[in-house]
Amino acid sequence: MSENKKTQLNEEVQLNEETQLKEEVQLNEETQLVIKKEELEENAVMLEISVPADKFEEVMQKSYFKNVKRFNIPGFRKGKAPRSIIVRHYGEGVFYEDAMNFAYEDTYWDAIQEAGLDPVSKPEIDIKEIGDGKPFIYTVKVTNKPEVELGKYKGVKADKIEAKVTDEEVDTEIDNVAERNARIITVEDREEIKENDITVIDYEGFVDGVAFEGGKGENYSLTIGSKTFIPGFEEQLIGSKKGAEQEVNVTFPEEYHSEELKGKEAVFKVKINEIKVKEKPVIDDEFAKDVSEFDTLDEYKNDIRNKLIKKAEDNAKKETENAIIKKVVDDAKIDVPNVMIENRIDRLLREFDMNMRYQGLSLEKYIEMTGMELDKMRDSFRERALNEVRAGLVIEKISEIESIEATEEDVAADIEELAGQYGQTAEDIRGRLKAEDMENVKNDTSYKKTIKFIIDNASMPQDKKVQTKKTKKEEN
Repeated sequence: MSENKKTQLNEEVQLNEETQLKEEVQLNEETQLVIKKEELEENAVMLEISVPADKFEEVMQKSYFKNVKRFNIPGFRKGKAPRSIIVRHYGEGVFYEDAMNFAYEDTYWDAIQEAGLDPVSKPEIDIKEIGDGKPFIYTVKVTNKPEVELGKYKGVKADKIEAKVTDEEVDTEIDNVAERNARIITVEDREEIKENDITVIDYEGFVDGVAFEGGKGENYSLTIGSKTFIPGFEEQLIGSKKGAEQEVNVTFPEEYHSEELKGKEAVFKVKINEIKVKEKPVIDDEFAKDVSEFDTLDEYKNDIRNKLIKKAEDNAKKETENAIIKKVVDDAKIDVPNVMIENRIDRLLREFDMNMRYQGLSLEKYIEMTGMELDKMRDSFRERALNEVRAGLVIEKISEIESIEATEEDVAADIEELAGQYGQTAEDIRGRLKAEDMENVKNDTSYKKTIKFIIDNASMPQDKKVQTKKTKKEEN
């Protein structure tokens, strides 16, 4: 570049006195792009990219070749009209859209790299100048990845989280197994409904004497005390007899999901068809034989205790590691752009929607059922999203400083683990992963490797044996 041109470019750079924002001008020697860079608030950056007229002429010609077959000009075979004739009939703007797209594709990432940016948002593009024989000038606004100022991430001390297993936890686990093996039997020796009974009912609800949609059911199994119906409904069935028909008066909660029923008084006509109870097995040696490979209840309890101890130790270890990572993340300084938080909330909502669909629902249906507004639901994810974004940026920065990268062997090991979780082979998993998916796997592997680096370099407390508390009977 000549000294005169350099001087001219330097004269174009001025500090915006009103906003006090920094602006730089760069020239890409290879592409001849003139790039003005202006730093805005919250890590936003505005680039003004000037594509030389001769370069824009190339993409205009490329647009012509792409679109020429669409034009039927008198005196020319369809698709054979010269560009100048088409422009004469339709104006040069007829080729602008594709020409601009070609120009974006050819220049956007060059400009981003030249400006040293790492965008974390979609570009906002605007046209400043376009025309025959003129440079093509457009602006692009992006949010740049924020700088991370790390605090202490080596030798971080952590308090030991003790793992405890009590007799009550062992008994609860066994009771849960008994609950899962319980029988549902029809009550024959009494007629009146009691707490925890399972009633089989027909019902129909009315508001102001009119039946409302969704308020009718037949042979519905309702557990008294489960609080699955409107407050007050289940309690009014206690003492009712099998075969009885009665009216149940309730008031719908103000936060009820249906706008038409919020706060409304309703009457349900209910018929008691059956009364059932859940009969749990007696917890003894025979029970142990039925639900496990052990012959005695003591052996079964000991096995349950050992499993709970292992689970408690794993949980304590994980909690300790999480506490270390939290200290590392909290000690770093980052101004997280709001767009990164919103993007993470979008991801969390997609994951939530996917989980709902596995259960036969959807995000929309969940919102309808709970009456929660989407904005409030987004807000409920905001703190978690912020913490995850901060953690991701800190881990990424440590990976960069410590030159921690996922090797092919690391990635292969993670794919093997993933295959095992889904009961497939590693070849099956690789065959289904696209290039973008493989890049995500590599990033996840690098992330986990950096987490391990932090934990390995932390000042970890000495492991202590899990504390257990046995009954006198077991001690004897």
